[in-house]
Amino acid sequence: MPSPASYRPEPGSIPTQPGVYRFRDGKGRVIYVGKAKSLRPRLSSYFQDIGGLHPRTASMVTSASSVEWTVVKTEVEALQLEYSWIKEFDPRFNVKYRDDKSYPWLAVTVGDEFPRVMVGRGAKRKGTRYFGPYGHAWAIRETVDLLLRVFPMRSCSNGVFKRSNQIGRPCLLGYIDKCAAPCVGNVTAEQHRDIVDDFCDFMAGNTAAFVKRIEKEMYVASEALDFEKAARLRDDLGALTKALEKQAVVLADGTDADVIALAEDPLEVAVQIFHVRGGRIRGQRGWVADRTDDGGTPELVQDFLLQLYGDEADAIPREVLVPALPPDAGVLEELLSDLRGSRVVIRVPQRGAKLALQQTVANNAGQSLVLHKTRRASDLTTRNRALEEIQQALSLDEVPLRIECYDVSNLQGTEVVASMVVFEDGLPRKGEYRRFVIKPQPGETTVGQNDVAHMHQVITRRFRRLLDEQARSAAVSTESGPMLVDPETGRPRKFAYAPGLVVVDGGPPQVAAAQQALTELGITDIPVCGLAKRLEEVWLPAEEDPVILARTSEGLYLLQRVRDEAHRFAITHHRSRRSKSMVESLLDDVPGLGEVRRKTLLKHFGSLKKLRLADAGEIALVPGIGPRTAEAIKAAVASADSTRKNADTTTSPTPAVHLNTATGEIIEED
Repeated sequence: MPSPASYRPEPGSIPTQPGVYRFRDGKGRVIYVGKAKSLRPRLSSYFQDIGGLHPRTASMVTSASSVEWTVVKTEVEALQLEYSWIKEFDPRFNVKYRDDKSYPWLAVTVGDEFPRVMVGRGAKRKGTRYFGPYGHAWAIRETVDLLLRVFPMRSCSNGVFKRSNQIGRPCLLGYIDKCAAPCVGNVTAEQHRDIVDDFCDFMAGNTAAFVKRIEKEMYVASEALDFEKAARLRDDLGALTKALEKQAVVLADGTDADVIALAEDPLEVAVQIFHVRGGRIRGQRGWVADRTDDGGTPELVQDFLLQLYGDEADAIPREVLVPALPPDAGVLEELLSDLRGSRVVIRVPQRGAKLALQQTVANNAGQSLVLHKTRRASDLTTRNRALEEIQQALSLDEVPLRIECYDVSNLQGTEVVASMVVFEDGLPRKGEYRRFVIKPQPGETTVGQNDVAHMHQVITRRFRRLLDEQARSAAVSTESGPMLVDPETGRPRKFAYAPGLVVVDGGPPQVAAAQQALTELGITDIPVCGLAKRLEEVWLPAEEDPVILARTSEGLYLLQRVRDEAHRFAITHHRSRRSKSMVESLLDDVPGLGEVRRKTLLKHFGSLKKLRLADAGEIALVPGIGPRTAEAIKAAVASADSTRKNADTTTSPTPAVHLNTATGEIIEED
């Protein structure tokens, strides 16, 4: 592996102008492309002490063997050249949003004598009016099929049109009234043009007038007892309504915008984009990409916009709504404005309908990341590869078919709990999950806030149970080994299975505590490791340096899923106990409310949050709670809330949304 010092440019040789640089490996392949306002400070940052670099950046500079650069005049030129090189060289350390299709458009050839409606891709042509872009061609075709019933314009190819004209008989669409059949003279060119104009007006968003007109004609036909015409108009109205449902108005001001949101984790990023044209959602697209550099959300947004619009200048809207402004937002706006031919604005929505729409897009991005990870986790070959990578990286004697992970959760030393989750063959085994309530140490009255001591206690309690179960089953062991099923109940013995790997959520202190607990119990054949959240480093006992797994490693992905599931399980238990204790303490002074009815109340509502939201009438519905007691409970809750707000001198934290990559849940923290 080459050292960055071996190819570091001479001091002062790097120019200070804007430019684009390329890192190449030993075989001359471009592995990373970047741009900079000033090349000298940017490139110099790659050649600092390797220990101070982000692991992904360190991996890139140690994989490279040379660096070269090209000076340009402006930052816009640098942005354009960066995109061209990324597209040309496909560097493996650049984030790439894979999508081999261009945007589909709905096109009307208004320049023809008999205009045609069709779905197409690629560059725009003169004499054609375009609507879109859309996310899926099939969705446009469904809409057009509905609208042709109301606006029976031509949709056939030139070959079909000429053939029908020659034989004097329309195609099938003409017979089922989805085409006015101008090919055989059923309507004149002027009459067909009126149909086309109405279709274009409807697609442009002027829908209310058409709906009212058809409703009026339907009622007139009904009053004239022309029920056949009225029924046909009723069906036309239903077709329009169905088409409008597919394009619901989300922005009342008729905005043309692309709304973009990201869902991230340390290894991957999911992007969703809603195309809004005329205030209506015209399409939706999504990507999932591996994170190969150390860029944050602004850098990911910039890379995405550059790749999204680099070859799709016709798809650039007037406004782009993003979750975070790119580092070079002004330069990117200038580039997109040049490509579009008019002003383009990139901004972060702050309030109102646009912010609400972006939150919807963000939910879709989170769901797509969950789905991607669920599919990835369910693949047998991928799981086997992940377990083998863990075995090799940690130098284990056997593949860790059973992995147990432990996490501790508390709120400033109160309601301290821990979780144990189990993954077998790379999949969660929820029936084996266990919860622990941390107990005070001898001589202490409270638990306190000491995660290292708590981890030692949890590991000790779990594996002491393992030793007890093994001793108990040894008395009835067979030639095949100790019995793991209770002969009396037929159920599996709790804690009877020894794991192939113990994972703790934390760094060296937590790992050392877990290893010490095992050593004190005389267990030396169960390996231990820890996974630190910040840089996703894997720590082993008594090792000064962590084990760094590749960011795209399936083994790291599995360890991350196990750790996240342990964290989720611990947080859930902690919240449950915290809510229960708060409810009980809150209701201690309510007259006539004893322990039994407090438990009934908690069981009915499930949490303090739901109890706060309930009114006195809802509380009175709980068995054993009368109207007077319900009023007293509501008053106690209101008084406690008032006291809490007055005592709180800081702003309440915003609810956080976490992605549970193990089970595919989006969890909202109160």
